[in-house]
Amino acid sequence: MTDAPPTVRPTDVSHADQPDGGVPTELLNLPWIDGHNHAHTLSWSDREQYALAGCRAMVMVASGYHWTPYRPVRASDVRFLWDDAFNRRLAIQREHGFEAALGIGIHTGVRVENPGDLLDAMAAYCRRDEVVAIGETGVTPTQHVSAWDLDEQRAVVGAQMELAATEDLPVILHTPNQASAADRPYRAGTGTPGYEKNADLGTDPVIDADNPALEAVKVDVQAARDAGLPEDQLVASHADQNNLEYVMEETDCYASFTIGQSWFSAITAEVVADAIDEYGPERIMIDTDAANVIRSDVNSVKRAIIDLYKFGIDVDAIRRVVLANPRTVYGIGD
Repeated sequence: MTDAPPTVRPTDVSHADQPDGGVPTELLNLPWIDGHNHAHTLSWSDREQYALAGCRAMVMVASGYHWTPYRPVRASDVRFLWDDAFNRRLAIQREHGFEAALGIGIHTGVRVENPGDLLDAMAAYCRRDEVVAIGETGVTPTQHVSAWDLDEQRAVVGAQMELAATEDLPVILHTPNQASAADRPYRAGTGTPGYEKNADLGTDPVIDADNPALEAVKVDVQAARDAGLPEDQLVASHADQNNLEYVMEETDCYASFTIGQSWFSAITAEVVADAIDEYGPERIMIDTDAANVIRSDVNSVKRAIIDLYKFGIDVDAIRRVVLANPRTVYGIGD
């Protein structure tokens, strides 16, 4: 028996259809895996938020030139970043409960001196159980402060692809994101609010092409093919509309949308939903790429789980994107 609402005056309830139950409870409790972040650089409270939001496992990427004090970066600087992540990983996992795995790689966002020293050391790191991926890496069109010749970048990325093929590890690609949420430039001298990097120090592109960002991805994929690394072991992190068609239609790579800085990249749950509608959920993932150099939303994956459902994506597809796919690729989160 349904009576009229006992309110003094009519309310929304008087004009509403019977509610359908809203968001399924299983989505509220759905565990998820973050396949690309730098959570070891965040605060304790940030990592606690991952746990409270239901994160089952994560890949903490140790490579990243942002945390080294020199330009160009020395091989020993990168090695320190790897060691620091190793040092912190077990305490993070023990304190917060989620599985904390590592990605080890050579980022090309700034020129690295003597990268051969790192390549010689990488194999021993990659044989550790903690390491589940190589990366993030990949050719980048421009560098910060100190440019890195394209052929030299290609050689370093190719060597990492060969190691990945030997060690049977996936590779996380830093695909240059072309999107921007800003419709107008920021005031000169202020940099990018929310991003602790002086973008004015970027070098001229080392890739001569109409679309350098897309060309960089193509160079990476060719490097994997040359190394004999199966394309389904490549994860194109920072996927966007500039590279999505190529990744999904001309390769077997996974496309991972970085959703943790939507204010910066313009990648939202709506963008991901459109990609799922067009290509299906089988090779799509989302990640936060949360790091201490940029304003990051560590709750972004949890929020996207709910938003994807509201945008019409079914529960099985959401589970595939946020849990099953990263579990398959990285072998974590069981």
